[in-house]
Amino acid sequence: MSSAATSPSFALKFDALSLWRADLEIQLQELSRFLFDHDLLDEPAADLLESLQARLARDRLVVAFVAEFSRGKSELINAIFFADTGRRILPATPGRTTMCPVELSYDPDEAPSLRLLPIETRLGTASLAELRLQDDAWVQVPLDVKRPDELAEALTRVMATQRVSPEQARALGFWDEERTQDNPPLGEDGLVEVPAWRHAIINYPHPLLKRGLVILDTPGLNAIGAEPELTVSLLPSAHATVFILAADTGVTKSDLAIWRDHLCGQPLERYVALNKIDALTDPLSSPAEVEAHIGRQRAQTAQTLGIPEERVFPISAKLALAGRVTGDADDLRASRLLELEDALGRQLLPHRKEVLAQLVIDSAGRLEAQIGRRLADRRRQCAEQLLELRGLRGKNASMVEVMIRRVEAESREFEQCIAHVQAMRSVHSRMLKDALVGISSDVVRRHTEVLQERLRSAILNFGARKAFAEMAHTLRAKLDEAQAKGHEIHAMLGASFQKLNAEFGFGLAMPAAPDLSRFMRDLELIERNYTQYLGLSHALRLSNERFMSQFRRMLVSKLRVVFEGASAELELWNKTASAQIDTQLRDRRRNFKRRRETLERVRSAAAELEARVHEMEAQEVRIRELQERLHRLVSRLQQLAAAPLPAADFEPLTLDLDLSTQSAPLQA
Repeated sequence: MSSAATSPSFALKFDALSLWRADLEIQLQELSRFLFDHDLLDEPAADLLESLQARLARDRLVVAFVAEFSRGKSELINAIFFADTGRRILPATPGRTTMCPVELSYDPDEAPSLRLLPIETRLGTASLAELRLQDDAWVQVPLDVKRPDELAEALTRVMATQRVSPEQARALGFWDEERTQDNPPLGEDGLVEVPAWRHAIINYPHPLLKRGLVILDTPGLNAIGAEPELTVSLLPSAHATVFILAADTGVTKSDLAIWRDHLCGQPLERYVALNKIDALTDPLSSPAEVEAHIGRQRAQTAQTLGIPEERVFPISAKLALAGRVTGDADDLRASRLLELEDALGRQLLPHRKEVLAQLVIDSAGRLEAQIGRRLADRRRQCAEQLLELRGLRGKNASMVEVMIRRVEAESREFEQCIAHVQAMRSVHSRMLKDALVGISSDVVRRHTEVLQERLRSAILNFGARKAFAEMAHTLRAKLDEAQAKGHEIHAMLGASFQKLNAEFGFGLAMPAAPDLSRFMRDLELIERNYTQYLGLSHALRLSNERFMSQFRRMLVSKLRVVFEGASAELELWNKTASAQIDTQLRDRRRNFKRRRETLERVRSAAAELEARVHEMEAQEVRIRELQERLHRLVSRLQQLAAAPLPAADFEPLTLDLDLSTQSAPLQA
């Protein structure tokens, strides 16, 4: 195969991101083992490491492909992600192919399968998020990945349709008396054609999907607008969208409706693929004239959509797929797909990497400070005991008795701090409970119920946007209040820690104040996504009780995730801040016990003194080595996180599936 056909693609660059993430996971496991082996893995440290490892393991890169019907969307997905299978994975025939939203991902706990959610579930009140957890709601089709013909045949089921009456179509969200131009055509039998499925999930063991890529393939305008969760949850949660247009038609009315209603306001990376440039080839026109025509279409598309021209990519998905499967460098070059892939790789992947890298660097720094305080306190106690033991050299028995009494006195004095600790914990517990009450799930449920009542009482939901804005303002105030109370707890604990350090010799240090800003940003994103669907253009749809019920249930679900996340963040911070007291209490009591046992042994045998001195000296050396090794491990983890992604100059990914020998032809 020629070099052009195997040049670095988005797939290879994404593989570099995945390998970088895997290296981080290995480094985290090494750090975790080190802490566990040396009795340094207390509960807060374990929670922090577990949370970080889970975040890396579950991290997904969601790329949504959005287009009206017959724009070549499925063919483009095949060309970018699945050309190495030697065939089409998604059906891509002329006309309407993907009739419902399709997710491609991989769950190793599940067998390869196609899960199909019947369209009739729209008649119920359950949201898509709730139905995901109900296995009996789905039709499950096993996928034999070793037999490509059967695999391709099974996946054609996403194209299935059924004929229903206009009344049924209206109930399902595909018929609107006010917008008849968007309705499916009425047949001679008085029926209309609608998708058979509401949603499809393909669990497929492709290497990219195994490493965290999720592809969202969305059908045309009607399907997007009829599914609330798609418009306000799935699309906004994507890290990037690729909006596909046809180069020969440019931006049509329905294309513009999708862009304005569902994409233009989203705070995500947006790319526009001007597909089917091969259709512009004209035997009566010179290559320069064809190129000029493509350039005009590109400029006009950028102007119509209001985006920079460099975000519009003229391509031919058909030529790209053929070029990659057959190894034809000329076809791949003519397709111009590499320019789009390069933009995806240069802009999207580094940004995703930066987000994860900062998370790892910050968490590793918190962990080193937390464990470092424990080791420093141990080392200080060891130094004090060593100084005490060295002072006993040559002393008589009476001096040993004095030292024993002094240790007992210090121990009794130290135990007097318990009353102070209990008083602090009582205040701390009350303040924490007060902070968490304001961001509980009950608060979310109560305010969304008020919103729903206001929407029901409004005529055609006029004033819906105002009602929603007021609810969002109230919920933002709740998060702001929780943030302020978190700072109050931070100030209270800081003063208490200073007192305990000064009066009882603790080595307590306050971590940075809790930060709920990312949850505030999530709330603002939800508000922005929902607000655009509460205007006059959607008034009739919102007046539909079934649609409104799904809308509310999904809103509650999204808000609950934000507020439960904020509560968990606040609780984890409090646990991290206060758990060091228990650790130092335990270490200090253990140290007093060891000091007394040592003095008792010295009193009974003078020869034991030197052995104990050597033992304490060795312990001090071990603690110092632990400090140095902890710093090395954390520094290595942070350096790995901050390092740039490796260049995609390795061999292309290869499937662990035997598909190549049975590849079907590319012709649809």
